[in-house]
Amino acid sequence: MKLGTILLGVTMAAVLLGGCWLYTPDKPRAALEKMYLRQAGDMLTVAGTQLHVRDDGPREAPAIILLHGFGSSLHTFEPWAEALKADYRVVRMDLPGSGLSPPDPTGSYTDARSAALILVLMDQLGIGKATIAGNSIGGRIAWNMAADHPERIEKLVLISPDGFASPGFAYGERADVPAVMKAMRFTLPKSAIRPNLAASYGDPKRLNEATIKRYHDLMLAPGGRAALLARMQQTVLTDPATRLPLIKAPVLLMWGRKDRLIPFSNSADYTKLLQDSRLIAFKDLGHVPMEEDPAQSLAPLREFLGQ
Repeated sequence: MKLGTILLGVTMAAVLLGGCWLYTPDKPRAALEKMYLRQAGDMLTVAGTQLHVRDDGPREAPAIILLHGFGSSLHTFEPWAEALKADYRVVRMDLPGSGLSPPDPTGSYTDARSAALILVLMDQLGIGKATIAGNSIGGRIAWNMAADHPERIEKLVLISPDGFASPGFAYGERADVPAVMKAMRFTLPKSAIRPNLAASYGDPKRLNEATIKRYHDLMLAPGGRAALLARMQQTVLTDPATRLPLIKAPVLLMWGRKDRLIPFSNSADYTKLLQDSRLIAFKDLGHVPMEEDPAQSLAPLREFLGQ
């Protein structure tokens, strides 16, 4: 969510320059788990770190793994998971340092580390091959996994995926994180979150207070903000032109035409480079179609999974 980080930085700058410095402490983990952890068994130890994982549906059914974007959590896929779990094994996870997954003790938040964790998780859950669906940076992790581990990927679903260079994110270089962004470790009022989330929606009126509260609460998980910054700072993009043609799995691209975080025009770059892809464009939706309008975005996904 590159523009999202810029918007958050601008909002933070406005807060600071306005003299409204508000120290925002972490929220106690116990309180967050009471609100957002379904059951204790959803916390799994995977390759040396803890992950918040929800595993629903018949164990023998085809598996789909859902990966969220920057600053988000597995809850963004809740409506999809509820609708799909009767026919599919639906696995969701919070990336390390996001949602209820604590910071990774290795200190690594690279895409390679995330992919390695997902593969180990698949092994632990007895999933040999799965459809991987990812939004934003989750999409970037997903398509890199498909390029590197085709034997583990049945199909690929990319929802407004990240991966192409943009201002501050050049190929082969670490991301340029503005200094004001680093201040979020100390101050992160809900007012700074709201415009960033609104920019993720094609129609900001669809964004409700409960969703804003969930994002804000989980970004205040102990160590979470430092982990989010580390993920940004450790991001090194590789030119997708060298990677996307390696993907053999069929790909469903889903993109809102009103995406203000990663432009819809990027979809043409993906379709040009992928061997087997189809694009679903949502006229009135933004960066998180599965969250903004679960029913509309679920229909093409169901059709793709059933083919």
